[in-house]
Amino acid sequence: MVVKENVRQRNNLKQPVLSMKGISKTFSRVTVLKNVKIELYPGEVHALMGENGAGKSTFMKILAGIHQPDQNGGEIYYKGKTILWKDPIDARNNGISVIHQELNLSPNLTISENILMGTKFPRNSLGMVKWDDVHERAQRILDSMGSKLNPRQLVSTLSVAQQQMVEIARALSFKAEVLIMDEPTASLTDKEIIKLFEIIQDLKTQGVAIVYISHRMEEIFKISNRFTVLRDGEWIASGPIEETDPDHLVKLMVGRDLKDLFNRTKAFEPSYQKNDIPVLELRNISDKKLVKNVSFKLYPGEIVGLAGLVGAGRTELVRTIFGASHLTSGEIYVNDQLVKINSPIDAISNGIAHVPESRKEQGLFLSMSVKENILMAELQSHSKSGVVRWKDVNATADRYIKELSIKIASPEQPVSNLSGGNQQKAVIARWLSISPKVLLLDEPTRGVDIGAKTEIHKIISKLADEGLAVLMISSELPEVLGISDRILVMSEGRLTGELSRKEATQEEIMYFATKGE
Repeated sequence: MVVKENVRQRNNLKQPVLSMKGISKTFSRVTVLKNVKIELYPGEVHALMGENGAGKSTFMKILAGIHQPDQNGGEIYYKGKTILWKDPIDARNNGISVIHQELNLSPNLTISENILMGTKFPRNSLGMVKWDDVHERAQRILDSMGSKLNPRQLVSTLSVAQQQMVEIARALSFKAEVLIMDEPTASLTDKEIIKLFEIIQDLKTQGVAIVYISHRMEEIFKISNRFTVLRDGEWIASGPIEETDPDHLVKLMVGRDLKDLFNRTKAFEPSYQKNDIPVLELRNISDKKLVKNVSFKLYPGEIVGLAGLVGAGRTELVRTIFGASHLTSGEIYVNDQLVKINSPIDAISNGIAHVPESRKEQGLFLSMSVKENILMAELQSHSKSGVVRWKDVNATADRYIKELSIKIASPEQPVSNLSGGNQQKAVIARWLSISPKVLLLDEPTRGVDIGAKTEIHKIISKLADEGLAVLMISSELPEVLGISDRILVMSEGRLTGELSRKEATQEEIMYFATKGE
């Protein structure tokens, strides 16, 4: 609190390093931003809040030079002067740095090359790159973050969490005066988050103004000094963080009280008590990397949360079930019948669908439209003699768009232009189109705001009520506890605990999550 108060007192004496006033932006006659504003002061963390689709990313892309505001669509003042960046490089060269939510790395290059991309590499007298110097510079940046990554390692070999640390390192490689952090902790471990907060505190003491975008309330109230809330592309409120609370912020963001948001309360009667046959059963499943002798049963109409720490093997397990990773031993049964799943096609033919952790890299065809993404899994059923019946495709896509409340300008809209929450709904819609028996969800609300998260929870609950069996990975314990009928916990590739909804607590889950072999 002392740090925040000091920043506030200092800001009363200083001019903002950057202010954006009356910013408006229109895409294809659709207004995305309307008269939005923000003020950033040196040495503060300013939380930018709002649901997916509220306009946060577009607002920050204008600040970073990726987009231009509409003509007569507001002004940007930077260090006392009116500016308009020509492009992102112009903004970066003038001290505006961005850590993007969606990873934007070159997988075929090393960590060093990714971190220092856009800078002049040191060269010898013959003009050849001095790679030892390049790796040493990158190593210094990684060391300052407390990261143990090897700068010579290819980015393609890194986990999502490790790639996120590389993104952060790249942003820190430039001498930024304004740093935009868009969901920087979405894929980080608790230890990495603590280190990131230490880096943020150090940047504040250096006078860097930080825009922090996150849907995690505990983070917002831990590190922020002030906040701005956007809703439906419009400015709603700004103020000191100590003058608000989570319930108030949520109400500003979504236009309704927190108590109106979803929490699964329907009493689930375990199917095994009714002598139902499990829709999915694993018997001593192992893969070639991490998963070791995992066994459990999944029944129709139940939501089973799969909890554990980063590296516990949860993603590897669902990928093995789906045939995306190689099964080395064990058996998989669907409706009490032994099945062989050697590929995703085998899994799909057995009624198993999978929504992956990284929707943009593994779940979406970004160059295609919303309707094409939704119907991709069953496009063949809408074809005759190799010719797609687009009338049928349009009708079916419209039905799923309506059922899942996917907010779009048109079914023809590129899926890449949708907000994170609506992109996730599009991925879920694709798999619902094949009428699966089992739905595997890997971090389905990662990087999604609280309003869209609530809508996705309602979709998952409705599907379970209709008889679909759901296995859901989530690293957010409140989410696991709120929506699951039963919770399985993994540690070091093994299943270490099983908890009913009634007996599950965060403490119990963490006990099993930290229980080694």
